[in-house]
Amino acid sequence: MNIWLSTAAFFTGIFASLGLGGGMILILYMTIFAGFSQLDAQGINLLFFIPIAALSLIMHTRNKLVKWKKVFPAIVCGTVTAVIGCLLAKYIGNEYLTKIFAVFVFITGIKELFTKAEN
Repeated sequence: MNIWLSTAAFFTGIFASLGLGGGMILILYMTIFAGFSQLDAQGINLLFFIPIAALSLIMHTRNKLVKWKKVFPAIVCGTVTAVIGCLLAKYIGNEYLTKIFAVFVFITGIKELFTKAEN
């Protein structure tokens, strides 16, 4: 395995456990260090998310932590908006998508800096 990929996976896991969002870190790694386009990186990130979300849903269902009357509409809406988002991202193109993602990361960082943690 590539040393950069191993390092990225390690730090993605650390940042995700801190609540930063492993997907965001993965996209940053793929675009900055691995040379992927923004569109490809976001697509790969979505593919990584699907099996993890499915596994989490199965595990939480077994532990009786899932309220299906609330989860099912979220799954349907999330799937529909993901498809729309993919089509929109392809239409927007890589240049603008990169700028939009940069603004998103910046706003998220500012919010994290100035938001108090709830205990």
